[in-house]
Amino acid sequence: VSFNEIDSALSSLKNCQSFINSGMDVATQVALDLVESCNDEEDVNNMEKVMLEYATMDRELNHYIKAFEETVNQVKREKPENLPDLENLAHEKFLEMESMNSDSDLQRNEKYTYFKDQLKEMKKQYHGNDTIEQIDEDIAVTRSQMNFICPITQVTMKRPVRNKVCGHIYEEDAILEMIQTQKQKKKKVRCPKMGCSHVDVKGSDLVRDDILKRMIDSQKKQ
Repeated sequence: VSFNEIDSALSSLKNCQSFINSGMDVATQVALDLVESCNDEEDVNNMEKVMLEYATMDRELNHYIKAFEETVNQVKREKPENLPDLENLAHEKFLEMESMNSDSDLQRNEKYTYFKDQLKEMKKQYHGNDTIEQIDEDIAVTRSQMNFICPITQVTMKRPVRNKVCGHIYEEDAILEMIQTQKQKKKKVRCPKMGCSHVDVKGSDLVRDDILKRMIDSQKKQ
């Protein structure tokens, strides 16, 4: 039995995930724009609802793909004389997975978690306690500018990424190049931030820091 058509269909479905990811990225940027422009809180909340809708679609698509892959693999292993109704078998697996859904699944969606974290930081930047921030503006500005410098390149970052493990920030291209170089030598990468004890920086631990990028871009315009 040839499963080429099924594999091709699954490949197309997986491509749909990239559209969902792009939609979530756009929704995140729109929400950050709304906070930055001091827009109505209701508009920001609406963007969060959009993110949850995307997270729901992502979960459903993942379940559908997984159900079909498991069904096909099962049939390939068992090699029955008569090919069963793959669509019905996959649909049953899909419904079984969907029956175990919970709201916490959506809260754990990586892009939704990123959205919440970035939104929280953005609100802190733009709606924080102004009185405290103004106690020593010079120190605050100096500290911000220091945070703009990549510990690897020692120049102002253009595309900052944050390490989820230790919280330190680097220029994306610089840290990825470091990881790739050490990987070829079969060595781990120590966090290049002075004094950090994290000794195994991985590409999968890096997330974009849109808040810092906005601050850097704003600084350049001034």
